Amino acid sequence: MAGKFRTALLGALAATAIAGGMVGTAGAQDKKEMVTVVKLSGIAWFNRMEEGVKEYAEATGNNATQVGAATADAALQVQLIEDLIARGVAAINVVPNSPQALEPVLKRALDNKIVVVGHEGATLQNVTYDLEAFDNKAYGEHLMEALAQKMGGEGEYAVLVGYLTSVTHNEWVDAAIAYQKDKYPKMTLVGGKLESAEQQQQANAKVRELLRTYPNLKGIQGSAGEDVVGAALAVEEAGLNDQVSIVGTSLPSVAGAYLETGDIDMISFWDPAKAGYAMNVVAAKALAGETVKSDDDLGVEGYEKVRVDGKVIYGQAWVDVTAENMDEYDF
Repeated sequence: MAGKFRTALLGALAATAIAGGMVGTAGAQDKKEMVTVVKLSGIAWFNRMEEGVKEYAEATGNNATQVGAATADAALQVQLIEDLIARGVAAINVVPNSPQALEPVLKRALDNKIVVVGHEGATLQNVTYDLEAFDNKAYGEHLMEALAQKMGGEGEYAVLVGYLTSVTHNEWVDAAIAYQKDKYPKMTLVGGKLESAEQQQQANAKVRELLRTYPNLKGIQGSAGEDVVGAALAVEEAGLNDQVSIVGTSLPSVAGAYLETGDIDMISFWDPAKAGYAMNVVAAKALAGETVKSDDDLGVEGYEKVRVDGKVIYGQAWVDVTAENMDEYDF
């Protein structure tokens, strides 16, 4: 995988070598310490992101690493960032559990002349830039359209988010719900927004309870990477595989077995490794005093022609995966 991913990202090397402080072979004095702080460690999504961070480090010579707490806790993220500020790192990339909770510590990072790049945090104020894989409204509408097609445009459905404080997850489902109300009035949201805490077990427990309350449920849209699998397990346990359609954000390595059986109808995602790489590209540009502008090419697939709105950089990086094309993705 490392060789395959390197090939896909070689175009980014030229864009980041000079910006990252690399001239020929980067000398120790030229290396920048750039740390990506993720929501939590040890799950497939962020394991994959770390591949991209390591790939960037190898390609540019910068000291790019990734850290995360064992649980998705904003307070633990704050502590990690405080430690990085004390170390005087050059750049902090962050995937926030709660953007609001991180604003004060990110301001301290900026005040200490540290470049800050967010991801999945379009509302963040105290950042140099925030990098989004795509427009969140369009993505949420896309997922709802897929679910509506599977449901025949009518019936009860539910939505899952990692946390009610997860900005991107809520932007997706808010857009999806608004789209449903406008385009598919015969569909009905039930149960409100269910929190999975980014954990398959909690998603499973919430959907089991949901199915007991709403036995006619016909569809589920998941947001966190483990949501669709937790939902599929609950639906399978209830013997409702043929009744309930499931779509959402995940990875083939997480959801593949259920895509293959048809218990999950479709997953969509952006490659976390490419996002991890692209965040470091953006950070390196900022460290070099460069401004990212609309139509710029970050040298990473899905981010070849970005759109910039204020501090937010948007790519066009989502892909849809079903049983038919899941073999094209080995992560």
